[in-house]
Amino acid sequence: MRIVVHGQQAFGKAVLENLLERGENVVGVFCAPDKDGRPTDPMKELALEKGLPVHQPASWKTPEAEELMRSLKPDVCMMAYVLLFVPQKVLDVPTHGTFQYHPSLLPDHRGPSSINWPIAMGKTKTGLTIFWPNEGLDEGPILLQKDVEIGPDETLGDVYFNKLFPLGVDAMIESLELVKAGKAPKIKQDLEKGSYESWFKKDLAKLDWAKPAAEIYNTIRAAIPQPAPWTTHKGEQLNILEARKDDGARGAPGAVLSVSADGVLVAAGKGGILIKRVRAGKGDKTTAQDYASASGLKTGDKFGA
Repeated sequence: MRIVVHGQQAFGKAVLENLLERGENVVGVFCAPDKDGRPTDPMKELALEKGLPVHQPASWKTPEAEELMRSLKPDVCMMAYVLLFVPQKVLDVPTHGTFQYHPSLLPDHRGPSSINWPIAMGKTKTGLTIFWPNEGLDEGPILLQKDVEIGPDETLGDVYFNKLFPLGVDAMIESLELVKAGKAPKIKQDLEKGSYESWFKKDLAKLDWAKPAAEIYNTIRAAIPQPAPWTTHKGEQLNILEARKDDGARGAPGAVLSVSADGVLVAAGKGGILIKRVRAGKGDKTTAQDYASASGLKTGDKFGA
């Protein structure tokens, strides 16, 4: 089977690496265009190292891009991590179609920040979907799904790198085997029962100390490592890199209740947050206690003022 792989970054590389280790017939690799001043995409590096043809169209909306896909005579296209819009006429070029990875249980959390949102909402389960993309945003029929638990202290990074990344690579290969066997389903999504959310951007990662600690902690977990949860102290942005919830804390929202080797305890609307590691402005990462010593932060000070 002639396979085209479309993706980028570490996830795309892992899928490509797995295919090559299995001896699959990869006839083309598509990556995002290079960006000035940025390192070479690791998926592109692997493809070039293995002598595979690499293509980097800036857009798939041109006749030339469609003809490029046709010229490879693909049986299937595997979209590992793709941010560019791909028109239906290109998706339909491969004999057996195109399938794609998405890190949520569709139709829930369609959109670009699908790992952040279930954590921010306090959910205890998420997962991944392999689906047949169409011109709707993450709206195509489902091929297969895998679910994972979200631990009470797990962050975006924990859920993705420890769970959705490795499970997703395996799911892409499992989907290929289903396609080969002619057993790959196309289950229509019930979009009315799902949800779409846009980017989980920096403004959503700003901590509102008037909210209950449980909500603040969900925001913190959903934003580590990106876009990074933050508050302010003395007018300077302070990113929270590690924290824990303290349901027993009491005090005025945003007030520093204590500074110790364990961290800086800050009161919320209900409960509190123990901040353990931070980064001030563009400075280095440090413990909350060391930051307090360097900045003069003390009990009674207030964050976000």
